[in-house]
Amino acid sequence: MQLDSSIAAIVTGGASGLGAATARRLASRGVKVALFDFNEAQGTAVAAEIGGVFCKVDVTSEEQVDAAFAKARAAHGQERILVNCAGTGNAVKTASRDKATGEIKHFPLANFDRIIQINLVGTFRCIAKSAAGMLTLDMLEDGERGAIVNTASVAAQDGQMGQAAYTASKAGIVGMTLPIARDLMGEGIRVNTILPGIFDTPLLQGAPDNVKAALAASVPFPKRLGKPEEYATLAEFMITTGYMNGESVRLDGAIRMAPR
Repeated sequence: MQLDSSIAAIVTGGASGLGAATARRLASRGVKVALFDFNEAQGTAVAAEIGGVFCKVDVTSEEQVDAAFAKARAAHGQERILVNCAGTGNAVKTASRDKATGEIKHFPLANFDRIIQINLVGTFRCIAKSAAGMLTLDMLEDGERGAIVNTASVAAQDGQMGQAAYTASKAGIVGMTLPIARDLMGEGIRVNTILPGIFDTPLLQGAPDNVKAALAASVPFPKRLGKPEEYATLAEFMITTGYMNGESVRLDGAIRMAPR
């Protein structure tokens, strides 16, 4: 797919981090970009910077997602590109014992469900609705109608202690990538997934310097945190390379996460 001003894109989680970097990258190629995010202040600022449109949306809400797609399409037309970066996580052991009191507790199931709903179901919700819209488009000269890029995590394969919910949600994204690509193969829509390692995003920026340094040192090479712009570069490659389909690719400096 050639990137230019005739192409519209939607980036979920586009207000910061990996999503914002991808939105900027696509906009720099002339693409009309709509941002889906819950953070209105940051999302509005990024949209203004790139000449895009911001849609406030919680991806767990069917009504909000529908309204966001309607707003984005009214502004830019039907999107040919969807990049899913919206997500969250936490770290709680499945069951544990308080060392001081001996109290036994387990992972709150409502929190488990919340992670699955945002990361996995929210991603699929946006894929399904975007793909349905792409089916209304004519094929481009190369036979494509659209391209979808999802965000999983190396935790999908190397989940650490306390990451049962997060790992399940991200492994689900990896697991559904090929079946969705097969669902859409006759319609000219490609689907790929990126598994980022440890990236310098807002989730890490509040961590102490010594913690970030230790994380960077754990990466085999290069010994640093990933840059959001590197994620954006891979997302662009997946979008523009027509033979790239049904793949889940680690972007992690060769790290393999330890148990903790």
